[in-house]
Amino acid sequence: MNWDWQVFCRNTIDGEVMPRCFGNGGEITYLDWLISAWGWTLSVALLSLIVALLFGSIMGILRTTPSRGLVLLGNAWTELFRNIPLLVQIFLWYHVVPSLIPPLREVPSFLLVVMGLGLFTSARISEQVRAGIMSLPRGQRMAGLAIGFTLPQTYRYVLLPMAFRIVIPPLTSESMNIIKNSAVAFAVSISELTMFALQAQEETARGIEIYLAVTGLYFISAFSINRIMHAVENRMQVPGMIGGSK
Repeated sequence: MNWDWQVFCRNTIDGEVMPRCFGNGGEITYLDWLISAWGWTLSVALLSLIVALLFGSIMGILRTTPSRGLVLLGNAWTELFRNIPLLVQIFLWYHVVPSLIPPLREVPSFLLVVMGLGLFTSARISEQVRAGIMSLPRGQRMAGLAIGFTLPQTYRYVLLPMAFRIVIPPLTSESMNIIKNSAVAFAVSISELTMFALQAQEETARGIEIYLAVTGLYFISAFSINRIMHAVENRMQVPGMIGGSK
């Protein structure tokens, strides 16, 4: 098999090999493009994760409150966003929502993708947060109320600190999934890793090298998130719990 890893050192305009594999001035090599695409992938994933954690946590908490109305709101949110395919939601945010809300026509497509991916993932995080809170003994909520805490204070000081420690493992999986799911951004022309792979392969006809490099970067990104979350889990693990430190 004839490998040609110098493809990444080639100028994207004329195909000439550039010294040090990086372009000068206005010149761009495929390595420059690959690094830029990786940056877009990480940006989409990390911002989407922030959106997902914010909305998912709120909806997960609402689903465990005594208020039937709030529970219905949280359930409706979760069922809506987790039962519509992700790619369809991205197209809705890109093509439909700006038509219904004209000010969003000025919003960059990058941010629309972040919202679509973030809200899709928030439905999954909502379920995990709900399960984490519901797994706690009922006595903890009752004890918080008995010592004079309001319900919001009971959540803040008693329930959530324990629940979020419990849900760190599933949050690790969601954090890794959001890196992989960010590939849908190519569908609305965001120049992330998948878009780079499709275009660079067509231009260079070196699909093996291109796709191996992109696969490696996806693996590095997801594995790094896994290690970071594993360190957080070990640091925050409650002593005495299953899998916790002794």
